[in-house]
Amino acid sequence: MTQINHQFRLAARPVGMPKRTDWKYVEEPVRQPGDNEVLVKTLYLSLDPAMRGWMNEGKSYIAPVEIDAVMRAGGVGKVIASRHPDFKEGDEVYGTLGVQEFATVQGKTLTKVDSGLAPLPVYLGTLGMPGMTAYFGLLEVGKPQPGQTVVVSGAAGAVGSVVGQIARIKGCRVVGIAGGEQKCDYIVNQLGFDAAIDYKSQDVKKALREHCPNGIDVYFDNVGGDILDAALTRLARNARIVICGAISQYNATSAVKGPSNYMSLLVNRASMTGMVVFDYADRYADAMREMAGWLAAGKLKTREDIVTGIETFPETLLKLFKGENLGKLVLKVA
Repeated sequence: MTQINHQFRLAARPVGMPKRTDWKYVEEPVRQPGDNEVLVKTLYLSLDPAMRGWMNEGKSYIAPVEIDAVMRAGGVGKVIASRHPDFKEGDEVYGTLGVQEFATVQGKTLTKVDSGLAPLPVYLGTLGMPGMTAYFGLLEVGKPQPGQTVVVSGAAGAVGSVVGQIARIKGCRVVGIAGGEQKCDYIVNQLGFDAAIDYKSQDVKKALREHCPNGIDVYFDNVGGDILDAALTRLARNARIVICGAISQYNATSAVKGPSNYMSLLVNRASMTGMVVFDYADRYADAMREMAGWLAAGKLKTREDIVTGIETFPETLLKLFKGENLGKLVLKVA
């Protein structure tokens, strides 16, 4: 019997918040692998804010998803057929599998993982792209020093939660900005942040003055907009701002809101640097080993928010932009 593959293909460029009709949910026969290809049964998919940017037409750090193409997504799965010498049936792998039940891809694009060392969803979060983003963005761009104050926005999300924990491991004082009492309680009482600011119920600028009396040495920005502007008012001398994302702006239907307090960079001799994790791809393995060591030692905690059912993809993705996820948002395919 021919296996059937269910998949989401991009049907239209979204305007504002994506909606289900921006994708087509289709089925087609599973394609068997050709030379040097591998057929993977997708088990878990990574849902990330960056996916919204990939749906837009225009120049960026990565080519946009083409209309009628399978929606791009990182995933982990199991090899069910291989014509590549490095992979065999039963291997667990990570790669850009797309939002689909089965993926036939070039073997060179896959990386073996081991669910005996960590559950597969962890390879989409702390030991995956979000973790690599946190590791290199903080350590290579932010360059925190022991005793310095690190502030991170989106602090309960997949990237922000890891940034704060690494900063603590490196001996920094950490303040997280998150939305809601539950998230603020989580980052302080479970992840070990020194303080939390609830942007939904607190005046962020006032709270930053309270929690960062000597200024912010490193600000790791995942949200942009008004919160970035507030952080700019509290910079310490020679502060470093890491521009990782701007989730508050991704679904805007008007021009992106830029920082109005940027002159603080001049006054405080500070820097603002954008980072793209793909620039550090040749060092992922080293970072993963160190982070796996922290996990094993209990210094680093991981949390996945898992939703089941590939057919829920359009609605589940929106949890990111509504602030409804806690930790790494993962879609369990079946």
